[in-house]
Amino acid sequence: QVQLVESGGGLVQAGASLRLSCAASQRTFSKFVMGWFRQAPGKEREFVGFISWSSGWTYYGDSVKGRFTISRDNAKNTVYLQMNSLKPEDTAVYYCAADQYSRGSTNSELYGYWGQGTQVTVSS
Repeated sequence: QVQLVESGGGLVQAGASLRLSCAASQRTFSKFVMGWFRQAPGKEREFVGFISWSSGWTYYGDSVKGRFTISRDNAKNTVYLQMNSLKPEDTAVYYCAADQYSRGSTNSELYGYWGQGTQVTVSS
């Protein structure tokens, strides 16, 4: 079973940058799409972006496009979420997820594996 562990969250001021990491328990990224989602208090889970491990193709949600960048490191079995120009509305628990079936999806229900989440708090 694939296990994912997020790290790198914290408390930052608006306009700051933060990089989140998602490490996999085994090498599955070559066949998987790795997604990032977030969930703020009182809100539904929101799509942030995904990366196709094999091709490197990325896609981002409108709310983060131009500010967030997803990348991967084959040797470390790790996916990164670089977050720049953070806003208070970016405050949420951020989750990484793995989808082994689709080519890439914004639908969280299509992702079968999830990390425990890491808290990102952006103060105004």
